[in-house]
Amino acid sequence: MVNKLSSLKLGNYKPLRELVFDALREAILSGTLKPGDRLMEVQLAEEMGVSRTPVREAIRKLELEGLVVMVPRKGAYVSGLSLKDAADLFEIRQSLEGLAASLAAERITDEEIKMLEDSFKQLVEATKSQVVEDIMKKDADFHQVLFNATRNDRLTQIISNLKEQIDRFRLKSFSNPSRMKSILKEHKNILDAIKDRDTDRAEKLAKQHIENVETNVMNILRGQKQFEEELL
Repeated sequence: MVNKLSSLKLGNYKPLRELVFDALREAILSGTLKPGDRLMEVQLAEEMGVSRTPVREAIRKLELEGLVVMVPRKGAYVSGLSLKDAADLFEIRQSLEGLAASLAAERITDEEIKMLEDSFKQLVEATKSQVVEDIMKKDADFHQVLFNATRNDRLTQIISNLKEQIDRFRLKSFSNPSRMKSILKEHKNILDAIKDRDTDRAEKLAKQHIENVETNVMNILRGQKQFEEELL
């Protein structure tokens, strides 16, 4: 593996192990570290200017999230994702996001509705800049407000873990200008259903949104040779 990471900027309030984890996670999600790249503790520690211990801890945590796979007698690698893996993940996520939208429509407070409206406005503004990373951030903020409104921390955590495994490919999905108008419309429809406290409509719209994301991402995966049906 060639040098791909920079030294960490210390002085942050976060523990060192979390800074290392965040840096490696971002490198994977952005594509700096690609599927199949080997993660060697010594080299990564040298590149980031830290000891091997926080690197080892970060790799273990990334393995739990499905972003890293441990290959016996070979070491740690950035995980690939087969078409079936992706389809399985989206199938689960579709049901969970539908449940989240339904619960949010039932339990959301007036203050949270205002927060959701503000998040949607920020998402709209982000699309005007066409900076993909900003769009993804505002999209994540919108969904986080929705998840918090479910009052179900376990559900939120499960959805988050699935999202981490898919975000590498959503980056390219958000890079598709023709998709952006549909994304905004889908979010607005979900927002309206939640404001109306229509649990059934909110669930149906959330599921349809994830199905549309899946269709876009799967088309991207099919066009990339690196994603084979067998992992590594």
